[in-house]
Amino acid sequence: MNNFNFYAPTYFSFGKDAETKTGSLVKRFGGSRVLIHYGGGSVVRSGLFERVKASLEKEAITYVELGGVKPNPRSGLVYEGISLCRKEKIDFVLAVGGGSTIDSAKAIAAGTLYDGDFWDFYEGRPVAEALPIGTVLTIAAAGSEGSPDSVITKEDGMIKRGASGEAYRPKFSVLNPALTQTLPPYQTACGITDIIAHLYERYLTNTKNVETTDRMIEALMLAMINEAPKVIENPDDYDARANIMWAGMMAHNNSCGVGRTQDWTSHKLEHELSALYDCAHGAGLAVVMPAVFRYTMKHDITRFAKAAVRVWGCGMDFEHPERTAAAGIEALRRFLISIGMPKNFSELGAKEEDIEKLAHTCCFGGAGANGTISGFTALTQKDVEEIYRLML
Repeated sequence: MNNFNFYAPTYFSFGKDAETKTGSLVKRFGGSRVLIHYGGGSVVRSGLFERVKASLEKEAITYVELGGVKPNPRSGLVYEGISLCRKEKIDFVLAVGGGSTIDSAKAIAAGTLYDGDFWDFYEGRPVAEALPIGTVLTIAAAGSEGSPDSVITKEDGMIKRGASGEAYRPKFSVLNPALTQTLPPYQTACGITDIIAHLYERYLTNTKNVETTDRMIEALMLAMINEAPKVIENPDDYDARANIMWAGMMAHNNSCGVGRTQDWTSHKLEHELSALYDCAHGAGLAVVMPAVFRYTMKHDITRFAKAAVRVWGCGMDFEHPERTAAAGIEALRRFLISIGMPKNFSELGAKEEDIEKLAHTCCFGGAGANGTISGFTALTQKDVEEIYRLML
């Protein structure tokens, strides 16, 4: 295990009706002039937006609103939010929604205090400071409610990139599993897929002797395998929703990733797909992960075989461990299909003729890009093209 420092101070209020505490939490963490950032749609129709505003009004907290967040959140709305925060002298950003809303709120919070272009943070500049952030979560998926990370799509060129910094960790997050019960099955399944991806990205490590975090990751994966079919069959299963919601946070606040190298290859390849085709992030990951894993399996057959046995219940073939490793990858693929995820390029709306473009942007786009992406193993543009072709 590698040396590490880990500090994750987000305050979580978890359970039914937790959103009614939002105002008191904003006040507790110093907010007095709040930007409420949200998407719209179900947040408004369900009455959640009004309940959140009422909780702020109860604490005599002033607020302004900025809606319109879309999946794969866009830079244009971030710029609008930064301008609004500066004009209104906002001192706290409150995200009401899922990972896209939270990611957009983080970008606004950092950009408001920065003299340059907020996109600098998504080209590698460290996030040193940001306005304090709170979240009211409506989708168990991205884990942004507990993480120091954010992903934004730049509309000029439709480039999707991530930024990270401890200033991005929310001061508090409100998690009411009941708020996720109205999600369509497809959106629920996309969220579960994203959670599993966050776990695999940490599981695929080159660091030795990390049994504690290996076991934590495996346990969370097993929870997803157990709970996912329950909510697909019965969207009102509160207990299953609760387990999934907490797993989503645990999968991405990095408690499972400390002291070990991490991968993130699948996310890098998927970001190109959702940037170009605007597909759901989880849906893209469902197609990307099995292809990436098949291509990189030989780098460490033992690790893939361990996941196959411990997580997917495959029998260990000691003479041919590659068969066990492949069986685990296939079990993952079949599981994702079983909960309603797409299985290939065409089901994402992706096109074979775009593969070279996708691979080039993946390997050469962004600051510091040199033609190779690294994680579990290093991949060139040619490798990335081959992985995309495996998705056909």
